[in-house]
Amino acid sequence: MTEQQPTAGEDDIIRVDQTDKRSMVPFIAAAVVAVIVLIAIVLGGVLSPAEKNVTEADRIAAAVHNFVEGANRTGTVPPPGAACQGFDAARSPLAGQSGAGKSVEITKIDNAMVDGDKGKATVTTKADGTETTRTWNLTRSDDRWLVCT
Repeated sequence: MTEQQPTAGEDDIIRVDQTDKRSMVPFIAAAVVAVIVLIAIVLGGVLSPAEKNVTEADRIAAAVHNFVEGANRTGTVPPPGAACQGFDAARSPLAGQSGAGKSVEITKIDNAMVDGDKGKATVTTKADGTETTRTWNLTRSDDRWLVCT
């Protein structure tokens, strides 16, 4: 078989029009959106840090835990820096439970209430297998809660 020769009309060069213009607008828009999202994340972290999400009930619970851990560690009631001035050890919420090598454990903290710079919480502690539930009084001093009698 012989190959066919192109005719005079088939030999023309086909021209492709490549003059369409591509735009950078979608890429720039995506970059702007990404920058805005990053700025929002940074501002959110600066203006609302995680420590500001702590409730007063959480702060009261932390003060109670610090008091009990300090009493367990040092063997003294009140432990240094965990109680307000004028703290009466005889009226301590741990009276009769701590000391003489006894370790006190907190089993439950309920009903934390705040009224200005005064606070209360119902705390259940366990020492030598005996559970005791008492209302603990606290006072806020320099943004810290301290246990009072």
